[in-house]
Amino acid sequence: MIGENEALQILETAATEALYDKLVLQLSKDFEMANVSMDELTAVSPREVVVLLREKIYRLILEDFTAYLNLLYVIDVPEKAFKELELTDVVEVADQVGCLILKRELLKVRLKDKFSN
Repeated sequence: MIGENEALQILETAATEALYDKLVLQLSKDFEMANVSMDELTAVSPREVVVLLREKIYRLILEDFTAYLNLLYVIDVPEKAFKELELTDVVEVADQVGCLILKRELLKVRLKDKFSN
């Protein structure tokens, strides 16, 4: 899947920059702040992070759309990015949104890392 490959590339980039653990921690923190359970993220492989993220987004879209919107607000995913999504089926949307979330979280982690030194 295109979304999965892109998401894995984002996580590999984070690992290359020694920011992978911080990215996963930020992701967990933002999910918690949005009152969305995502405890499974600690100590898992990048592929598992992508799968868990896709599954969680998929379930939120179908079962609790308000929580999904709140999560996107908390993470601060740009609205413009959503307008550029290719709306096909829910699984592909979950993949694409997962990539948007990972991109935004990596940006947050990079900025925190840059300005904390």
